[in-house]
Amino acid sequence: MRLIVTAAMAEPLILALDLGVTSTRAAFFDITARRAAVPVTHHEYPLLTSRDGMSEIEPGALLGAVRACITEALHQRRADAVLRGRPIAGIGVSCFWHSVVGCTEKGEAITRIMTAEDSRSRDAAEVLRKRFDERKIHARTGCMLRADFWPAKMAWLQRIEARLFARVRQWMSPAEWLQLRLAGDANCAIGMATGTGLFDPAAMKWDAAMLKSAELSPEKLRPLSDAPSPVAGPLAQEFPELRGVPWFPGIGDGVACSLGTGAARAGLAAIHLDGRAAVRVARDGAPAAPFGMCGFRMDAARHLVDATVSNGDNLRTWCMRELRLTDGPELDAALAARPGPQHGLVVLPSWNGERAPTWSDDATGTIHGIRQATTALDILQAVTEAKYHRIARALEVIGENGGGTPKLIVSGAIAKSASGLERLANVLGQPVYPCDEPEPHLRGAAVFALEHLGYPIPAQKLINPVKPRKAAAHEYAAARERQRRFEESLS
Repeated sequence: MRLIVTAAMAEPLILALDLGVTSTRAAFFDITARRAAVPVTHHEYPLLTSRDGMSEIEPGALLGAVRACITEALHQRRADAVLRGRPIAGIGVSCFWHSVVGCTEKGEAITRIMTAEDSRSRDAAEVLRKRFDERKIHARTGCMLRADFWPAKMAWLQRIEARLFARVRQWMSPAEWLQLRLAGDANCAIGMATGTGLFDPAAMKWDAAMLKSAELSPEKLRPLSDAPSPVAGPLAQEFPELRGVPWFPGIGDGVACSLGTGAARAGLAAIHLDGRAAVRVARDGAPAAPFGMCGFRMDAARHLVDATVSNGDNLRTWCMRELRLTDGPELDAALAARPGPQHGLVVLPSWNGERAPTWSDDATGTIHGIRQATTALDILQAVTEAKYHRIARALEVIGENGGGTPKLIVSGAIAKSASGLERLANVLGQPVYPCDEPEPHLRGAAVFALEHLGYPIPAQKLINPVKPRKAAAHEYAAARERQRRFEESLS
């Protein structure tokens, strides 16, 4: 279905959307997946939380933000002398993974959007682990029986909102819901279904046992396909330039990040640091993953081993607030002057429980070794290193299970920090390659659309690696062993 470009035609564009848990972004990309030189449009909405673990989004708020982002992006295109003559060849979408919304038969949302971070179904997940062998379910679905995924969320909703659950005729990701409402139709992408906990990535179909446990049937889910749907409905009426444009089904943000950083080929891994920290290793073979990590599909041909840990840059935010540190060049310089773990602290960075590889909802954070001379800077450094040790341990486990030693591409705010990248390389004990695209999820959404339209995407060149210092890497390996022994002593 590739749009053939002749010398007389203007090069087409891809409109990419990145749906996050607190904001949506939109931008245009060319057929080589380079972002157009106009500002990224951006709109925020509240994440609704409570002490009992709620983490939800009002569907209307998300819909309004997406509409605003699309509207502003199209207005920018019309106002730009270069872009306005270029046709829109497709729409690609990255969406926060594992989230779910319940809808009527017509696609009207009747529940809020429950995000992966909603932990109210922890008890339901524990019941599922007693009912099923979690290792067997993980081997089939690639997912753990935990509150992050749909089986536990469905079981919890059945128990506390039985009437509402019975009213729902369709369950879908926010990406599918938005596409259905705005453009008239939507499929469920392989790269979205794989993150539900209801999908068998080896068989490429819904898992019958997990569907039954959730009291669902395939008819209550959107059709499984990576095929796009032509834009119709309200969006086509409001924006004639979008009428009939292929809108590709939304993919999970983890898939998008791997595609957007160029880490979607075997032998590469994407490390992304935001609220959580994630390392995702691309594989060409079967989507098997070590127990405790997730085995996902990017599409019908490519796979990911995903190790997402619960605590990433949220720990820095905590340190800055509670230790009353001031962010800026002076703080970065002070950290850069500390090449190794001379602070003498051991930190278990479990402020928000633990995801991969231990999946301990009840885990709490610990800072061990504080003395009279310990400073706020010591604590910030130690907490930062502790989350890097979690990434290092995940890579070790993947390597021990046939994952080899992939080259590491790093994205997120850390990619702009020379000292942060050097510390990460020292802790991991191997070179890291900073991603120069500040919007990897947007780019990944565009890459997904371009690939399925038939456009070859040039492989990202791995240049300017940040290499570890041998002495510092040795010190950090010893520090990681101290962390491991200390954690074992508490269990």
